[in-house]
Amino acid sequence: MNKLKITVLSLLTVFAGAAQSQVATKPTIAIIDFDTRGYAAANQSQCIQFIINDLVRFGDFEVMDKYDIEYIAKRDTLKMTGCFSKICLAEFGKRLKVQKIVTGSISQLGENVNVSIRLLDVETGVFEKSFVKEFLNIPGNELSMVRVTMNELFGKVNDQDLVNKLTKKADFDNSINNPYQLRLQSDGPRMGMTVLTGESANIIKAPTQEGGYDGMPYMFQFGYQFEKQYLNEGNFQALFEFIPTVTGLDQGRFIPSVTFLNGLRNNVSGWEFAFGPTFSFSKYMDKYSVDNGATWSDVFVKDALVESRPDSRGDVTFTTGFLFAAGKTLKSGKLNLPVNLYLVPGKYGVRFGVSMGWNGKSRYEMRE
Repeated sequence: MNKLKITVLSLLTVFAGAAQSQVATKPTIAIIDFDTRGYAAANQSQCIQFIINDLVRFGDFEVMDKYDIEYIAKRDTLKMTGCFSKICLAEFGKRLKVQKIVTGSISQLGENVNVSIRLLDVETGVFEKSFVKEFLNIPGNELSMVRVTMNELFGKVNDQDLVNKLTKKADFDNSINNPYQLRLQSDGPRMGMTVLTGESANIIKAPTQEGGYDGMPYMFQFGYQFEKQYLNEGNFQALFEFIPTVTGLDQGRFIPSVTFLNGLRNNVSGWEFAFGPTFSFSKYMDKYSVDNGATWSDVFVKDALVESRPDSRGDVTFTTGFLFAAGKTLKSGKLNLPVNLYLVPGKYGVRFGVSMGWNGKSRYEMRE
């Protein structure tokens, strides 16, 4: 029994010693300053604290607390600000008695923002690691840029979706890569083709003397889309769309319509769907049922069912419908190319079609 106790105690001692040794072997590290002079939107103290937090999160270092650094700097009359050179950092590191020093900078170059993080070996006075990452100029996301660069430097896994939103112009708009009140100027022309089916198609093809239009059941459309994004979070945008359209100019007709849509767009893939009411004007005339409604006559029939039906000889009437649409927005830099299919079910047949257009980004004031 005594031998068993001795064995257990020995093993516990070995494990405790190994754990203590592992903690003791972690290299000590500190950050003194971070250069934000090249990017006015960045906050220096926040960047420094964020880097400290990330170093602690990594768990690979014994991180020196910023208050200890401030105490030593004050005690030894050391100037912490503006210390970015290898000589200054190495001397400061020796005073702090740490093995590594992290430093870096954030600056705007043209339309992009560069974040640089470097790791200095205090004993040799040499930067043993350096990494520079280029980002889109997105004020308010400096800390995310710093985190991505820190992860790259120290070999940690980044969220690729976040990296894309911070670095790729062609990525779909969201609250990260386009933090503006009017995030996307989506207004733009829309054009396409609409096709009529069922009785609506028959009426279009019928001769004018029979109340038809002597035309074809497919017509060209031209309009303009006004779009407002009222929600832009995560993977989705919520949209409100107002689309005035003119149809039938290719057949000598002028058919105005207005559509109001509410929909969602996926920020990752660009797929979207929407639905809402559509309003138009068409000619209708009272007709009388024959053979229990199998056919309709223009001539008065006593005691017959009367119904107002589409007819080119009738009066202009305000009509309504409900539209369902789905499609995908393609990206080319700042240019958006929406392509959509739509469907309008109705009493006299289903109307469907395809539309496409283009629009571009236009940034305005930032959100508060």
